[in-house]
Amino acid sequence: MSGNNAVSNSGSAISISGLEFAYGDRPVLKGIDLEIPRGVSFGVLGANGAGKTTLIKMLIGRLKATNGSALIFGQQPGPELADSVGYMPQLNALYESLSVRENLDFFARMLGLDDKSQRASAVERAMELVGLADRADSVITELSGGMRQRVSLGASLVHEPDLLLLDEPTVGLDPELRAMFWQHFREMTESGTTIVISSHTMDDAAHCDSLGFMRDGKFIATGSPEQLRKSTGEPDSSLEDAFLHLSKASV
Repeated sequence: MSGNNAVSNSGSAISISGLEFAYGDRPVLKGIDLEIPRGVSFGVLGANGAGKTTLIKMLIGRLKATNGSALIFGQQPGPELADSVGYMPQLNALYESLSVRENLDFFARMLGLDDKSQRASAVERAMELVGLADRADSVITELSGGMRQRVSLGASLVHEPDLLLLDEPTVGLDPELRAMFWQHFREMTESGTTIVISSHTMDDAAHCDSLGFMRDGKFIATGSPEQLRKSTGEPDSSLEDAFLHLSKASV
């Protein structure tokens, strides 16, 4: 991984304390405390409107806290961490008139890969990783929705970040593509990358090392998938059962 030379190798990947955010007088995040260690996949699970996307946007520095703090590798989120953080938005932000290679090259340049040879190698690696080397010269308008998702993933990881923030990355993907994404994510965490995934699907939740269930702007429970399943007290509970059980308990 490339990473930011200023980033320390010690401590948590993400440290959040008393984090609050409001749009005007409407509170969205309501006092979040969270520690995410390095080299794990952490799933932020919750229904639409729970605050998942707002939390992700705060972690990339796009939104500023009303109260509390969120630190990435001990630093405030923002442009200074651009070469250590990758971000895949819920809706892709690709340039439709450009090819797959041209899009990835553009994002690589934006993320600080100035050397042309180094950038070309990074683009080739990213295309191989997301299985699009054979479509390198296809313009985005020629691609299916699933392929566009793969290009978006490639754009988020082309600079080999230490932290990858993914907002609903598997929405609309067929089971085969979803399995491919999760294979990539496991390989990345095994090599030391930290991945935070926002999702409302329990299929994604089951693949994560740790989870945080969000409801109404706060975490109602965190733990491993197995720990959260056991919280219901029933031996055959699913993650969906656990979420519903914990949601009722938090009211």
